[in-house]
Amino acid sequence: MKFFLSGLGNWHKDFTLITNAIVEADRLGFDGALMPDHYMWGEREWERRPDDNVTLETWTTLTYLAGKTEQIHLGTLVTPIPFRPPSMLAKMLSTLDILSKGRVVLGVGAGWSKEEFEGYSEWNEPKVRVDKTKEGLELMIKLWTQDEVTFEGKYYRANAAVLEPKPVQKPYPQLLFGGRGDRMLKLAGRYADICYIFSRSQTQGYEEGKEKVLNAAKKAKRADKIAFMAGTLGARTPFDIKEYFKKVEAAQETDASYFLTSFPRNEEFIKSMRSFTKEIMPSFK
Repeated sequence: MKFFLSGLGNWHKDFTLITNAIVEADRLGFDGALMPDHYMWGEREWERRPDDNVTLETWTTLTYLAGKTEQIHLGTLVTPIPFRPPSMLAKMLSTLDILSKGRVVLGVGAGWSKEEFEGYSEWNEPKVRVDKTKEGLELMIKLWTQDEVTFEGKYYRANAAVLEPKPVQKPYPQLLFGGRGDRMLKLAGRYADICYIFSRSQTQGYEEGKEKVLNAAKKAKRADKIAFMAGTLGARTPFDIKEYFKKVEAAQETDASYFLTSFPRNEEFIKSMRSFTKEIMPSFK
């Protein structure tokens, strides 16, 4: 099983913790670290903060962290594809993949924060956002894999676009889909390397979502190309080594190949992370 770190957020106030934790995660042998990709956090059911909109630009921050780490993969959970021009995002990620020597993971999502879309981009109904995600991803893949791209879609266009140099990873950076909507799960079946299904637990919605992903993957003749990620985006309770061990065991029982772990965002974060790598990770590697 591979272990990815999450739960650090992208708030400016936590920049020192983000940096120290991901540099230490690299040293400890974590396989990856993921950050959320938000300019403005909108209404949500979970954590609210007074500095919700005092954020770091995530891909810029990951580029900075790539220069401070050596082995750990760096990415997002997730990037809303319709939020930026996908052709420019493709260029950004190709450059980062080169600078990091092939360590980029692109989290793929359709976006949910109306507040940030209205502030920085264009907000659309869910169907359109998913349509844009699919079309934008198709354009990005063409740019990563073809010498010259002319593309005429409903939402995006390119005329004789050349994206060079290409990413180090072939055919392109890993795609991590995160979501639970039917259409996004089906898209994951067609494109994902890794799929993280948002659910309240491994029994509430997870198995149903996994089945939808695999059915779509079978139709695309790539069921053997997808790995599943289990675990949690953020820590809601104090760190308890026994409880964390149980969570990893439960993930293993679902045949997950990746485990996403987070720790309480406080002065004990790195201490908890070290305990996790010493007491749990060796049993599942």
